[in-house]
Amino acid sequence: METFFSFLERRVDDSSSLLCVGLDPYIPDLKEATAASALDFCLDLVKQTAPYAAAFKPNAAFFELFGADGWAALKKLILAIQKESDRIGSRIPIILDAKRGDIASTTEAYAQSAFEYLGVDGITLSPYLGKDSIEPFIHDQEKGVFLLCKTSNPGSGDFQDLIINTGAGTAPDSFAAIKGRPQGMPLRLYEYVAYLAQHWNIKNNIGLVVGATHLDALASIRAVTPDMWFLSPGVGAQGGELELALRMGLRKDRRGMLINVSRGISRAESPAKAAAELRDEIIGIRRKLKQ
Repeated sequence: METFFSFLERRVDDSSSLLCVGLDPYIPDLKEATAASALDFCLDLVKQTAPYAAAFKPNAAFFELFGADGWAALKKLILAIQKESDRIGSRIPIILDAKRGDIASTTEAYAQSAFEYLGVDGITLSPYLGKDSIEPFIHDQEKGVFLLCKTSNPGSGDFQDLIINTGAGTAPDSFAAIKGRPQGMPLRLYEYVAYLAQHWNIKNNIGLVVGATHLDALASIRAVTPDMWFLSPGVGAQGGELELALRMGLRKDRRGMLINVSRGISRAESPAKAAAELRDEIIGIRRKLKQ
């Protein structure tokens, strides 16, 4: 049985792409403030960008604000992406951007909602309630999660950059196993999240959200997790530089990052052209890094 990331890597091969197209129907971008308009906006993006997308990432909040109509629209969008995947002959992973985080009994319901009702393949989660809070999402190895690690927003450092002590009495006691980090060396909270996520990733279905706006963090998290996949927002509208982000964050095999772009594609005169150009730019950078 394949895992979430073996499925993702097959799509990466089929599309020659590391581009994740964010589906964020901001109300100012819609013809009218309705769930139907949000759906139409996203359907057009899917149709134009599917050949160039390694994954799609619909943002749940922009549908939830419309109540029951929005939830129904999100379900229709997911079905449409699956139908488009059938049309092009290559299944495209759908990652729900929901950032859920709660106690285990509640996350059981969230997991059922995402994977059984909506039918998405992956979801973003907050890890700060601990391993038991994400377990309902990871027991099926064909479903994936991306844990918030170092996010792209300006305020991410308020908590994620806090220094923790990795000396005696800090669990786990094996921090010395982190390459280049002797026992007792200070570690930032986001690095601790990455370290734990790597140890939880038994079924190859856990990745990390690491913003492209934080190059030092990309490099340090990659050192801690040499094999994990990153979902990296922040290129374009949030100021992230694509080539530098890829240099810092790609694995040695020049994979391991999904570059998420939303407004840079949706607000372009031609979303199809914007997605194709981004896909090709990523290809060019990966080739350069191979040399």
